[in-house]
Amino acid sequence: MSTQPKSQHKTPIIADSSTVVVQTSSGKIRGYIHRDIHTFKGIPYGEARRFMPAEKPVAWEGIRSCLCYGPTCPTTQAPEFSDELEFAFQPNRGYRVDEQCLTLNLWSTNTAVHAKMPVMVWLHGGGFANGSAIEFPSQDGENLAQNGEVVLVSLNHRLNVLGFLDLSAYGTKYKHSANVGAVDMVMALEWLHENIANFGGDPGNVTIFGQSGGGSKVMCLMNAPSAKGLFHKAIVQSGTYPNHFTDKHISQKVSTALLEELKLGPGQVQALETMPYEQLANAGTKALEKVQASMQPDEVPALGLEWNPVMDDFLPYQIGSPAANAFSAVIPLLVGSVKNEFVPFEMDLRKVTEEDAQFMLQEKYGDQKAAYKNALQKAYPEAKKASELIDVDLLYRPLVIHFANQKYTAGDAPVYTYLFTWQSPVMDNSLGAVHCMDLPFVFDNIALCEQMTGGGKEAYILAERISQAWVHFARTGNPNHNLLPNWPAYTPENGAVMIFDNVCILKNHHDKALMQIAIRAKSRK
Repeated sequence: MSTQPKSQHKTPIIADSSTVVVQTSSGKIRGYIHRDIHTFKGIPYGEARRFMPAEKPVAWEGIRSCLCYGPTCPTTQAPEFSDELEFAFQPNRGYRVDEQCLTLNLWSTNTAVHAKMPVMVWLHGGGFANGSAIEFPSQDGENLAQNGEVVLVSLNHRLNVLGFLDLSAYGTKYKHSANVGAVDMVMALEWLHENIANFGGDPGNVTIFGQSGGGSKVMCLMNAPSAKGLFHKAIVQSGTYPNHFTDKHISQKVSTALLEELKLGPGQVQALETMPYEQLANAGTKALEKVQASMQPDEVPALGLEWNPVMDDFLPYQIGSPAANAFSAVIPLLVGSVKNEFVPFEMDLRKVTEEDAQFMLQEKYGDQKAAYKNALQKAYPEAKKASELIDVDLLYRPLVIHFANQKYTAGDAPVYTYLFTWQSPVMDNSLGAVHCMDLPFVFDNIALCEQMTGGGKEAYILAERISQAWVHFARTGNPNHNLLPNWPAYTPENGAVMIFDNVCILKNHHDKALMQIAIRAKSRK
């Protein structure tokens, strides 16, 4: 049961040299116990040279200390937060940045081999360019491991130009460079398959889950033949975009533009292997911009050309293709989004007047403005303020429905959908259900995220309901439990969606008309 944190524990920390020692395939590691949770941080699951597929870590003698988080992947594109958002999100940029960042973190209540607890593997957000497993306090795994009796794992992997620069046109040496960041994740799953039983986990019951870019990584692994059998359930949180792997002809244009930016010829590609990261990354950013400028408007992704996985031998199927749907058909899926997503980032909702809202609606929907307002009122009858006319996310929610329909068509495993609508009370209610607001609830980390959630009683109650739904899904492939209304699997006919709010309720097609109007408006642009 989710409770507010206790101020005292009889033995809050055990961190001696012998109590928490576990054997792995590379050697013994030492962690610590906090609140009865066995915790290991910075466990190496691979080693890699720049642009090369990772290899298993070199075995070590003795006992390796794994008490602190490992390094995070370098990045030059992290978004800037305003003072208020910095306060709310409390981001951690990482105490150490290094290209050798292939480490994972693990929380478990029981490291006995016979425990066979469900394993939940967290893939962090930030697209495929930014972020880390320690970026936000909401991602700490201790509470979910303790309250859910699961083994919780998070990991770092290569990002941006280090993980997704396609140099395959410059020799077989670089054949796999376009997706080494995603191959890293497969290596982490392989490490878990080999070692997780020693931490109390069941290698036959692994759930991968992620939010935003982490959700996209889940979709990526659902399409990767080399990951088949390494996980058994999937959860995608606000992560159904991007929903298209980069085509090879685009990814190779980016590498060509990068070499031109650095004034290097095709025979000088090897210089990229030792070039300072900042120089390489800045050239990569300019190359993306240059290639995007040369693309037709309908070719450019909604959020612009970014570092993303590339279609090649590692990812032979495009997302949504019949082959892709068939490939992951047996994987139960839980997928959803939050009500406001990026809108609170894009504007200060406290300053939106009635005139502002009406102008924006007219600009976007034209003669469909009245129909939009009627559909919005049907979907969200509680909406009263001017800002609530324009704060509903219309990017991720339609993609959730589209992805759920595809999953249903595959037919071999259930899909469940949700919508997180709970409104944060902090900052004069201006955050709403912003992108990432669901994380403290999924991880049952309200106490660590009071600046974001307010830390009130209602937040704790909802966190228990949501985190237990995730745990039940990880255990059985079904998120139902006794603190929620009955939650049937989604079908295109029933449109079943669990609304997560102070009162959780199951609705059917509640926003269908709204989504149809939004999709039509987008197609007219």
